[in-house]
Amino acid sequence: MSYIIYFIITIGVLVFVHEFGHFAAAKLTGMRVDVFAIGFGKRLFGWNKLTGFTFGDLPADFDGQGNTDYRLCLLPLGGYVKIAGMVDESMDVKFADKDPEPYEFRARPVYQKVIVITAGVFMNLLLAFLVFWAINYTQPKQFIKTTTVGYVEENSPADKAGFKVDDKILSINRQPVNYWEDVYSEIFIDNIGEKIDVVVLREGQKQELQIPRNLFSQDFGKNMYLMPKGQNVIIDSVINDSPAQAAGMKSGDIVLNLAGKSIYNSTDAIDLISSNKNKNLPVQVKREDDTVNLAVTPNAEGKIGVSIGHAYTGEVDYKSMGLFEAAWGGFTDIGKYTALTFSMIKKVIYGNVEFSSAFGGPVKIAQFAAKSADTGFMAFVFFLAMLSLSLAIINILPFPVLDGGHLVIILIEGWILQREIPLKVKVAIQNTGFVILLLFMAFIIYNDIISL
Repeated sequence: MSYIIYFIITIGVLVFVHEFGHFAAAKLTGMRVDVFAIGFGKRLFGWNKLTGFTFGDLPADFDGQGNTDYRLCLLPLGGYVKIAGMVDESMDVKFADKDPEPYEFRARPVYQKVIVITAGVFMNLLLAFLVFWAINYTQPKQFIKTTTVGYVEENSPADKAGFKVDDKILSINRQPVNYWEDVYSEIFIDNIGEKIDVVVLREGQKQELQIPRNLFSQDFGKNMYLMPKGQNVIIDSVINDSPAQAAGMKSGDIVLNLAGKSIYNSTDAIDLISSNKNKNLPVQVKREDDTVNLAVTPNAEGKIGVSIGHAYTGEVDYKSMGLFEAAWGGFTDIGKYTALTFSMIKKVIYGNVEFSSAFGGPVKIAQFAAKSADTGFMAFVFFLAMLSLSLAIINILPFPVLDGGHLVIILIEGWILQREIPLKVKVAIQNTGFVILLLFMAFIIYNDIISL
């Protein structure tokens, strides 16, 4: 249920911001906006100055007389703004039999059309920038001051690549690394799908690990199998009247040992607990400066009533930013993540990264939204910003139905043909693009489901 709630919140915010951009730009340039809708399909309820607040669809011949109908529709997978005199996703072309009115989109100069059609993308970029700026300014960046490996999951890609516990990573693809963030970025982001050369210091000797190009790409995003020294499993919260509370476990406890096994990964902890239903498990935790020995008995469902996460207990460096430095950092973040997005698209096209690892639909959005919200408000807001940036990048692509497709048509009409493309051609382009987009979305949702 939390997945559904956070999905609706996430999509609602992003769609509102995007569509408000089109709405505000159209109003400011004197165009009529007939509908501002969150969601698609049947009108559930809405409000306009003529009819007030009403449920259900408006009459088929309803004329808003320039007043916008603000509505919520049945399918919460997007939204739209219907601008008078524009061929859009609604495929409403009733205006075609009449001469253009001054307040219609088709009657306006090219530069105003461009402003209106790109305003949604601009608003998504603005949201991402403001969030990145705020996070850079209010949250000092933390850098894990080690490149020494503390955990390698058995039979994982990291294990197959040749990493071993206590390896000190010196360089990756000839780039020196000073923090674990450098290691993470070089292996799991910047060079994903590429051949990677890693130099490690092992028992006082330098060794080179040559990692095949596709070894890590199959598990992109599931990279808790390689972690730094000092990374531990921590108890985030304890449910009342649970086996964990009965055992004396407390929020903030760092799990050192479970059932005689050292624990570095939350997945290992969950697997170990769930496979020992109704069995007494010895637990060793670090509580502030003390080491405490406990025992807990998982219930019949294999649960002990805690939420767990990861905590780094080693040395860290912090970097704070001033107001203007944080703003520049926001621009830099947008450029970095945009470049990464196009790089990932290229790697998917060339087959270096699996499609299902790089792209996600409603199911994955819901999962990540809920998980980021559980981590904290700032994590959820950062996820919103990343999704807003992704929405901006996707929407500006020159594909029919998307803003980029509308932009191409506007520029062809205004600068090349210097006349409107025949209405039937526009509708055909929109219909074709809409069908392809639906098929693409169905494929993404299918990938989401099979990857659960």
